[in-house]
Order: sequence, then structure tokens, then C-alpha cells
Amino acid sequence: MHDLHYFLLILRSESEKIEFSLFQQAFQGTFRKRPTPQLGASITEDFFQKKEKKIINILIKIVVMEFLTNDKLLIVGAGGMIGSNMVQSALMLGLTPNICLYDIYEPGVHGVFDEIQQCAFPGVNVTYTVNPEEAFTGAKYIISSGGAPRKEGMTREDLLKGNCKIAAEFGDNIKKYCPEVEHVVVIFNPADVTALTALIHSGLKPNQLTSLAALDSTRLQQALALEFGVQQDKVTGAHTYGGHGEQMAVFASQVKVDGKPLSEMGLSDERWEEIKHHTVQGGSNIIKLRGRSSFQSPAYNAVKMIEAAMGGEKFTLPAGCYVNHDKLGFKNVMMAMPTTIDKTGVHFVEPTGTEEEIASLNKSYEHLCKMRDEIVELGIVPPVAEWTKMNPNL
Repeated sequence: MHDLHYFLLILRSESEKIEFSLFQQAFQGTFRKRPTPQLGASITEDFFQKKEKKIINILIKIVVMEFLTNDKLLIVGAGGMIGSNMVQSALMLGLTPNICLYDIYEPGVHGVFDEIQQCAFPGVNVTYTVNPEEAFTGAKYIISSGGAPRKEGMTREDLLKGNCKIAAEFGDNIKKYCPEVEHVVVIFNPADVTALTALIHSGLKPNQLTSLAALDSTRLQQALALEFGVQQDKVTGAHTYGGHGEQMAVFASQVKVDGKPLSEMGLSDERWEEIKHHTVQGGSNIIKLRGRSSFQSPAYNAVKMIEAAMGGEKFTLPAGCYVNHDKLGFKNVMMAMPTTIDKTGVHFVEPTGTEEEIASLNKSYEHLCKMRDEIVELGIVPPVAEWTKMNPNL
């Protein structure tokens, strides 16, 4: 009976805008023994008659999940830890009821499917397959974590050859089975180069494919929040650009801590270098602590990226995108930039920073060029001059 009373209070608050503080009191026990004068002793029949339509609408929202779209979302690598977390995050955020789980390892993806089914999300149509044609056909949105995991002692670059071959096949499947896909997010490492490989092979437009780069920025944000003892979202402008790896460019000039510029926070140069190093080694730190590579943070951020592409909340953390910009001097690479992802795709602007920060970004770009040239030499992608033969949109 108490639960029903609290539920009715919530309904009444929707219609009469009762202060949230009163509900805090209610759930802390103030209303457990008796109703209060502020909210009234009862909910009258007249209230239901007048508010019937609104109550029904609220009940529908509670009982039946509402989704951002009904389009098919494909999770590649769904049998792994990142993939399985992406599936659950996408459903909890209400992105779409139609999600296909794809992996080459049947027991793994089957197990994830069973667990998701046993969550009993209402109104969803979750399927799984090990057949790429079945998986990719009809997909409008795709997130792929379908590469080999990074293990302790490995750099992202150590994964280059094997994962870029996987990325090439991934791009080929997009071109063959779902050329009408709206947006693709690639998150398996080294993400800058696997995403570039997938873009070349897929035939997609550059604004349709992004790579995960936000983790470096959120790790920097976390480190600064801990340093100054503030809530993490009070640290703004803590961004990294360029490569998603040891050669990333860490920017400080735009950082504010609770509205105050970082330059005025009394942070020593020595301590800043320690924070930068910790940020760069963020992935390795997780492996040392947990014995495996991170999975919760990449899964959540990747799902938020695809949510933005579906028309949900814009994603404004840095994302890896295709850059071919004469003014900036960055040509034919995927790199983290100041970006916005929305329903129309990914869009980047020129980074703002000090001369030192821009020099660091240029160095990161040069490193990405070397990695790009390496996959050309390996024959995974053609020479740059021939990319348009494989993808006319480049």
C-alpha cells in the first residue's frame, strides 16, 4: 500500500509540480506513517477523472519502454566484455528495441544473448548470429569491438596487423550487406588505424564513421577532478587530440576546474607531467588493476556516440574522425579532433591550443601517418592515391 501511495505522489507531482524536496522527504520515511498536509491526505476520484489522460501516458512510459528509433543496431564482437556491455547499455538507454548480436565465437555470443533475454527488457527484439550476412543485412547503426583484446605489455600498435585485417573484412561486410547504414563506430585498437581501414573498405562517407577517442579525455578529466577534489563534471575542456595511444596530444590551455582556469590552480609543471603520463597510460593502468583491458567505459562511451548519431543527445567529447584538411596540414588520417556527433554525422573544428600543444598534435599526426603507411605496406589498404578507387567518397 505504501508503494502505491508513493507512486500516486509521483503522478500528482507530474501534474501539479510539487517540489522535489518534498519527495526526498517522502522516500526518506516522512510519509511512511501518515500523509502530510502539503500533499493532502488522499488522491481523490476527481483527480483521476481530470488527469486520466496524463496518468495513462505516464503509466505507458513506465510499463512500456520508449525507444529513440526502431532501426536495427548491430553490435559486432557482442560475445566479449565490451560488446556485451554495449548491448545492455543500449537497451537501458532505450536506443532501439532491434539489436543484433554478432560474433565469430558462438558460445560467447549465445551466452550474452541468454543473459540479455534473462534481463527481461520489455518490448525488445534481440537476436544473435555468427553469420555475417545475417548480422549486417539491414543494419542502420553499427558499433564494432570485434578485434583482438589488448594484453598486458602490449601497445595498441602491437595489435596493428591482426586487427587491421579484421577491420578490412568488417568494412567489406558493410559495403556488401548494408551500404545504407547511417553511422558506424569502431572501437577496437589501434582504433585510429582500424577505423581508417574500415572506412576505406566500407565505401562510406567520412562523416558516417567514427572511432572511440573519448576515453583519453575522460581519464584526464578524472585525474584532474581527483587532484583538486571536485566532482568530475566540474572539470571542463580536458581534452586530448590526435592519436588514441601513447602519442596522443594532451591539451591543458582550455581546461577549467569549477569554472577556474587550470593555469590559476597552482598545479606545478612536474605534477602536470605526472598527470599527463597517467592519462596516456590509462589503458595500461586498468590492465594492471583488473587483469584485463577496460570494458565498461569504452562500451558506455561508444553507445553514447551511436545514440547521438541516432538523433539523441549530441556527443561532444573528442571522437576519431577522418581528416583531410589543407589548412591544418592533416591529410588522409583518422584522428581525435574537437568534434560533435549528431543525426547528420560527425563534424570537427580546428583545435585551440598553445604553440606547444599544437606542436604535440603535429607530432601525434606524424605518428598516425607512419601507422597508416605501415598498413599500406602490409597490403591491407591500397596506397593513398588509390583510395578513391575503393571508396569514391574519400
